[in-house]
Amino acid sequence: MMQPPQVEAEEGQSSPSPAPAAKPAGLLRCNSPLAQVCLIGLVCFCLPGMYSALNGLGGAGQADHSAADNANTALYACFAVFGVLGGAIHNLLGPRTTLFLGSLTYPLYVAAFLNYSHRPGSQVFPVIAGALLGVGAGFLWAAQGAIMTSYPPPNRRGTYISLFWCLFSLGSALGGLLPLSLNYRRGSKQVAAAASVNDGTYIAFMAVMFVGVALTLLFLPPHKIVRDDGSRPATGDATHSSSAATEAGEVLRLFADWKMLLVVVPAWGSNFFYTYQFNNVNGLLFTLRTRGLNNVVYWAAQMLGSLGLGCLLDFGFASRRKRGLVGVAVFAALGTAVWGGGFANQLRYTDGEWPDLIDFKDGRRYAGPFLLYCSYGLLDAMFQSLIYWIIGALTNDSRVLSRYSGFYKGVQSAGAAVSWQVDVHKTPLMTQLILNWGLITVSYPLLALLVLLAVKDEDGSASSSIEDCKDNEPPTTFH
Repeated sequence: MMQPPQVEAEEGQSSPSPAPAAKPAGLLRCNSPLAQVCLIGLVCFCLPGMYSALNGLGGAGQADHSAADNANTALYACFAVFGVLGGAIHNLLGPRTTLFLGSLTYPLYVAAFLNYSHRPGSQVFPVIAGALLGVGAGFLWAAQGAIMTSYPPPNRRGTYISLFWCLFSLGSALGGLLPLSLNYRRGSKQVAAAASVNDGTYIAFMAVMFVGVALTLLFLPPHKIVRDDGSRPATGDATHSSSAATEAGEVLRLFADWKMLLVVVPAWGSNFFYTYQFNNVNGLLFTLRTRGLNNVVYWAAQMLGSLGLGCLLDFGFASRRKRGLVGVAVFAALGTAVWGGGFANQLRYTDGEWPDLIDFKDGRRYAGPFLLYCSYGLLDAMFQSLIYWIIGALTNDSRVLSRYSGFYKGVQSAGAAVSWQVDVHKTPLMTQLILNWGLITVSYPLLALLVLLAVKDEDGSASSSIEDCKDNEPPTTFH
């Protein structure tokens, strides 16, 4: 039964959401969900997109992967903490300040590897920069999650998630063109000694990142966002900021929330595979210039994966729960096929040695590993888009969603921190593959169960959604 309105007060919201405004004019007005989601997509194009393109080269562009492994371990260890706290910080500071502070750490990370290219004797600067980036990424991704899941109309979340993911992945894809063009001649088989990228590559990445820093200043607070039908995202009292004590309590409650507990394994596994794919597939099998080309197509495949799944999740069936279950089933089928192909490929170099690097000019020899690597990208976008869609279906309230998104990114980052150390300690590559495949396989039934128990067919009002999120006991019957 619907609870009275004071439920919202228990969630730290002191009054109901603002009444719907008159229908606004203009599709790309600054205060529309579309404009704000496009803006966060462009920010992630410039910041995480460039970071992903750099790390997709293997070793952050360095011949020796140890510096990148240790920096990324520090990064994701800090990200695990500040990812969980990021939702509370976003609710206290608002999206603009949270995103601006987080964005400053991205160019610092790239600068650390530019410095390391000239002073390879010490990894202190890359590790410190990685730790700071972990803090900043926690801020940025918590704000991103809140914007992407709470601003769109509930029946179009999949489309908006796909739009964001396409912009973000486009940054990584175009970012892959930088090392490809700047290191084209250095990365051929005839110049095999050039395994690290040149200085111009790092400088180009930093220039794009500073554009992203500037874009963060254009965001509006949630209570100023108006959808095309005149409704607003549920934010509680627009004039009342959440307190630190309230946010601390709500963050702690996440660890006892059964919905979030079902997300733990999928979140842990959703970035765990990056180390294996970047360092031990792309970084190990291909020449330097081919790694850049592979990155372009890897992230382009992510755009296709997110678009396809987004359309299915928004338009596939009348029942929202059925759309979620079919989305999980499609992802499970493709995931099994792709990781099965990865297992077959890994059998070709179980000792981790691949002496004759593959170049894109090698024709049929290049086709198989190239297709596999692109399929990994397709699957990655489907996995994360699916999780975001399910999280967004749990509630409509932006403050609750910022905490949920922060929890997801925090757990995801804890898994990534472990995965980078798995590579540092030279874990056999077949063991790494089986571990990644196992995590994703266990995620299938957990996500299906979450959809069955927590995703309702109706897109209710903001207040009813907040009540859904307050219910921390799984239902005993399905309605």
